[in-house]
Amino acid sequence: MTELSADPHRIVVNPRPIFSPVDQPLEFRLDEIGMNNTEGCDSQGEINGFRLLRVAAQDGGTTKLLHEDKSIPKSRGCPNGYRIGAVQTFSMDSLSAYAVLIAVRQYGFEGPDFRWIAVTGRL
Repeated sequence: MTELSADPHRIVVNPRPIFSPVDQPLEFRLDEIGMNNTEGCDSQGEINGFRLLRVAAQDGGTTKLLHEDKSIPKSRGCPNGYRIGAVQTFSMDSLSAYAVLIAVRQYGFEGPDFRWIAVTGRL
């Protein structure tokens, strides 16, 4: 209900469900990184890792790297792609933390299979 965008690789949200908003919007961008040399994924199509950036509205759009895959952990399997699913925030007196929920797409038994991972941080 607080999402201000509809792009699966970019999300802009009002951090708290307060109308009219009292906080600056939070923006995150997701880039897929080709990693077709991942061991054990030879027959799984295009394999990707990801990079997640936070774009700071108050600093003129400066970006901060939150996560960048150098390799894909075995626990993630053979991911074909990623999508930003949601942003959760925590606040007491002011915003202090967030979690970006990312859907990891793989080949499943009868079609695409999505699993979730979270990248967390403090504001």
